[in-house]
Amino acid sequence: MKFTIEEVTVYFPYDNIYPEQYAYMIELKRTLDAKGHCLLEMPTGTGKTIALLSLITSYTLSKPQSPLKLIYCTRTVHEMEKTLAELRLLHDYMVKSIGPAAKMLALGLSSRKNLCINNRVLAAENRDSVDAGCRKLTASWVRAVAAENPDVPSCEFFEQYERAGDAAVLPPGVYTLQDLRVFGKQKGWCPYFLARHMVQFANVVVYSYQYLLDPKVAAIISKEMQKESVVVFDEAHNIDNVCIEALSVSVRRQTIDGARRNINRMRQEIDKFKATDAGRLRAEYNRLVEGLALRGDLPAADGWLANPALPDDILKEAVPGNIRKAEHFVQVLRRLVQYLEGRLETENVEKDNPVSFVSSILNQAGIDQKTLKFCYDRLHSLMMTLEITDTDEFLHVQTICDFATLVGTYARGFSIIIEPFDERMPHIPDPVLQLCCHDASLAIRPVFERFQSVVITSGTLSPIDLYPRLLNFHPVVSRSFTMSLTRDCICPMVLTRGSDQLPVSTKFDMRSDPGVVRNYGRLLLDMASVVPDGIVCFFVSYSYMDGIVNSWNESGILRDIMQYKLVLIETQDVVETTLALDNYRRACDCGRGAIFFSVARGKVAEGIDFDRHYGRLVIMYGVPFQYTLSKILLARLEYLRETFQIKEGDFLTFDALRQAAQCVGRVIRSKADYGMMIFADKRYSRHDKRSKLPGWILSHLRDANLNLSTDMAVHIAREFLRKMAQPYDKTGGGSGRKTLLSQEDLEKIVFEGSMNDMF
Repeated sequence: MKFTIEEVTVYFPYDNIYPEQYAYMIELKRTLDAKGHCLLEMPTGTGKTIALLSLITSYTLSKPQSPLKLIYCTRTVHEMEKTLAELRLLHDYMVKSIGPAAKMLALGLSSRKNLCINNRVLAAENRDSVDAGCRKLTASWVRAVAAENPDVPSCEFFEQYERAGDAAVLPPGVYTLQDLRVFGKQKGWCPYFLARHMVQFANVVVYSYQYLLDPKVAAIISKEMQKESVVVFDEAHNIDNVCIEALSVSVRRQTIDGARRNINRMRQEIDKFKATDAGRLRAEYNRLVEGLALRGDLPAADGWLANPALPDDILKEAVPGNIRKAEHFVQVLRRLVQYLEGRLETENVEKDNPVSFVSSILNQAGIDQKTLKFCYDRLHSLMMTLEITDTDEFLHVQTICDFATLVGTYARGFSIIIEPFDERMPHIPDPVLQLCCHDASLAIRPVFERFQSVVITSGTLSPIDLYPRLLNFHPVVSRSFTMSLTRDCICPMVLTRGSDQLPVSTKFDMRSDPGVVRNYGRLLLDMASVVPDGIVCFFVSYSYMDGIVNSWNESGILRDIMQYKLVLIETQDVVETTLALDNYRRACDCGRGAIFFSVARGKVAEGIDFDRHYGRLVIMYGVPFQYTLSKILLARLEYLRETFQIKEGDFLTFDALRQAAQCVGRVIRSKADYGMMIFADKRYSRHDKRSKLPGWILSHLRDANLNLSTDMAVHIAREFLRKMAQPYDKTGGGSGRKTLLSQEDLEKIVFEGSMNDMF
């Protein structure tokens, strides 16, 4: 369908549109007009992705004199593929409606592991090894040797891509990762380097958050992006955590040992070069006297990760004299590693700020702040000079230099915390030194400053007023949308007590109570006997899930549950969890029914949809608070209170409730779907907790469902399922609630709106 929003013709690839999609597009257009940033909360399953893509691509078409680039950031490769599939549908519709003028180039970009087509490189088991395998075949010095000696292996795909030169381009179209691999095989070109080259010319780029938020990656991948771009962070409810992780570093004993091995290897390489090619080391020294070689001059295949500090904080000057010579720099690294090893030898938890930590390094190791700032760039230069390709072997010394550069660059918003052991396992010594970033606004600030519009959107952004404070920006539009439904297909309930009227909660003093464990088990048993197909249960942590499953097994509750449905469990092993999910779906498909035990904040809670019969009920056991005795969390809470005046309790509740909402939102993935949500904890009945849930859940949470026991919840579930089994009108024409708008409906709305403006 085709309709107009304030003089912009919007091309939408479906025959009908939801009212909230239309409202979402209006707010999005106002943001683009204002050239500002926005926060938009849109319920899950209401077509947020296609609404974003349709409006932004149509807006760009309407303004050919100042075209906008769309940078669409997703959390996972699976979400990236779904976005590109929607975009292909839209692109085909636009070309059909307008003709060749609507053609655009859209592509997904991911790591080498997901794009490489060289089987020798792909044989490596992890991403770092694949990256190193690629460098071993494509680094400029390797290729120079291979050109003279045919026995030296090189990558035929990269060589053909290089030979093609300017002719190596992607024709207009929408390319998923699989499409890029197929195209690369057809042409004999490397899809990874082709995609990286085409990113700057593409109209739409879909890639991971890290490509914009992590300075080490963003400086390589996203530095060419134009200011006239719209950046969309989809499913961005955890964006503050992504920002913090991008600027945080952990150093353990293994890191120290690995860094020592790396330094010894570099020392051997330096001695070898001194004996065979001293001119190379002298040339590097001269270059460092003039100033660090600009990374932009390096061939794409030689580029290592960039500086971990943000672009504006990197010193634009020559490297200090005490680390210009390679052997002097290696000595500085040795002293730094020795100092960090000494700091790890502690029996008590220590907390420090960057200023005093840097002062301590100067006093005890003789390394000043400016030297620390240059550690990462100096390491990069040395790696290039020594022609080291197996970068996966040098991750430990890279971590040490990461740490040094960040601690030397930032005085505020960071803490150094040294813990001799994990508090949850105090008998196992496992010292860790952590540079913790507390200020999420640091990593995202360059994105807000650099790009014309940034859209932060998700199904769970409540309370929406906290995000501008956490990320330190001023949105021009901040809006939360509700879901228009022809029938009440969501049934949230708050369960506060079991059938024996004993209260249930995962509060620390209650979670191990046999009565609570028994009532939680009885709840699942009773629901399994009533609810068809799939049930998903979320627990607050892996340890709590293990404990409660063991208790249910000993008491026989688990055996009773398995008479109704199979039980499958998420573990911390990705392969095991993938297998469990596959079997869960098969059990639901064949009618046996299954229950999936998962963990809030786990992989399943964030990225897996339990739509249709895969999720008819989700039970959230407890309130998923973070581990409140964590020294890192306590330091962050203190920083938020002092800097942004955010109270500890407010942040902890906000963080726990967004995780709970994310978990229960897994069951509703479209308006034709239906499902029940049980919040099994007495604390959800309190208004201050409950009010932090998204509006689209709260609007269906009736007062009668706020203080239920197990038997009452079972009764409500029976009634709800009976109601959902009845036929219904999807458009909402019969009920008077229009939930699917046709082109005529939209024209009528626009006409009525213009008439209202006139009078």
